[in-house]
Amino acid sequence: MTTLHLRDAAAPRPAAWLRRLLPDELLLLTARLGIGAVFFLSGRTKVEGFMTIKPSTYELFRSEYALPLLPPEIAAQLATAAEHILPLLLALGLATRPAAAGMFCMTAVIEIFVYPDAWPTHLSWAGLLLPLIARGGGAWSLDHLLWRRFSSPNRTGESQ
Repeated sequence: MTTLHLRDAAAPRPAAWLRRLLPDELLLLTARLGIGAVFFLSGRTKVEGFMTIKPSTYELFRSEYALPLLPPEIAAQLATAAEHILPLLLALGLATRPAAAGMFCMTAVIEIFVYPDAWPTHLSWAGLLLPLIARGGGAWSLDHLLWRRFSSPNRTGESQ
């Protein structure tokens, strides 16, 4: 009997049924796609065409956002690039932990310096990002496929 069977046998029937219905892989995929969509769509509002940053984006970073640590032009370019690249990595489940950590840092910067009153929204973003940082992309991710493909037999527990 495996650990999974022991855990399911010890759990109340509804809990075991829900665990089978909502596997960790599905929950992590949902978190990756959900928070990725939020950031990607935000990034798309900052550009026109493929990746030409709008003049209004630079103005937002000069006036409304006014980050204390970076010049507005650099902050606008970094945020725009991150809001396009990191969500794509999450969608693929590639470099999931670093991508989620980057988005978590962006969330913290937005909360601290830009919109401190929007903490309920930022807390919900953190609620999606923290499991990805802690657990990775799950079995339905490129991270998992690459790990299985390139890990040594000793790391996977498989014998030759």
